[in-house]
Amino acid sequence: MASRDQRELQRIGRLIEPFRVTPGARVRLPRDFDPGFHGDYIKKRDAGEALARGIAQIAQYQDRLAAQSTYAVLVVLQALDAAGKDGTIKHVMSGVNPQGVSVSGFKVPSSEELNHDYLWRYAKRLPERGRIGIFNRSYYEEVLVVRVHPDNLVRQRLPSSALGGNIWKRRFREINDWERYLVDNGVRIVKLFLNVSKDEQLRRFMQRIDIPEKNWKFSVADARERERWDDYQRAYSDVLSSTSTDWAPWHVIPADRKWFARLAAGAVLLHEMMRIDPRYPVVGKEKRRELEEVRAVLTRDGEPDAGPGQANANADADASGNGARRDGRERRAAAEAATAARER
Repeated sequence: MASRDQRELQRIGRLIEPFRVTPGARVRLPRDFDPGFHGDYIKKRDAGEALARGIAQIAQYQDRLAAQSTYAVLVVLQALDAAGKDGTIKHVMSGVNPQGVSVSGFKVPSSEELNHDYLWRYAKRLPERGRIGIFNRSYYEEVLVVRVHPDNLVRQRLPSSALGGNIWKRRFREINDWERYLVDNGVRIVKLFLNVSKDEQLRRFMQRIDIPEKNWKFSVADARERERWDDYQRAYSDVLSSTSTDWAPWHVIPADRKWFARLAAGAVLLHEMMRIDPRYPVVGKEKRRELEEVRAVLTRDGEPDAGPGQANANADADASGNGARRDGRERRAAAEAATAARER
């Protein structure tokens, strides 16, 4: 990586450092991460331009990622209701080639999914090499929603031995091991928790009720889940404390201001893409010889344009050729007419 890119990588690293959960640290929400934080290094009026520049850079790196086809990037996006997951995906990925991105949402598991281990349905949606995959909610629901609503464990029909001891601590270990396995196999993981405050969530819920164009977003189930706010804060605190690792750290994104949340989420993704630093493949000598042979064949079929002068010369040659072909057709027609007259 060039020195200029190194400086840019370091600059973005400093910007997102306050959001990173230090591996091994004990997190207590919301005390340790302020949902209303928006920094003093950028103003709202400048955020749009900064995000646009970041999106352009992500698009360039994604193109190189696809060409190299060595790494995949998995974005794990977790949040409470109305924190802005959909909007973050829409805005941060707006300039990236859609052929190189997949978005997977996970709702209530199907009967087929319940007949497998709890990571099975997520493993099926992992991105291929060269692609960015986004999990809009993820396997972390298995230690969040399932923990807050333990009756979901009954539906998973686990053997009694799996229910003994501290099942959540065991699942944290299993998830950490799985993520380490993925990273070792070229899947880089970007974990983002959009951290919205209780007051801001209420304001957004009221907007969904009061604004007709947003009515479709509201669900009574969202209001019921809000009643378990404290339970979710404890569950998320435990997740962030137990599963932020050196190979797959969590970043807690302040989400009370959507413009800042999108900018911060984009910066974390860009930072990881820069760390991968994918490159376009360089072909070997044999491939270059093959390309030169193809060039020679294509050149014989027709020279490429060499500017206005060459274009005029080509036009004159075309006109001359067309005239010659026309004269030839006229002579053949006259000869055929004379022959027909003699036969008659």
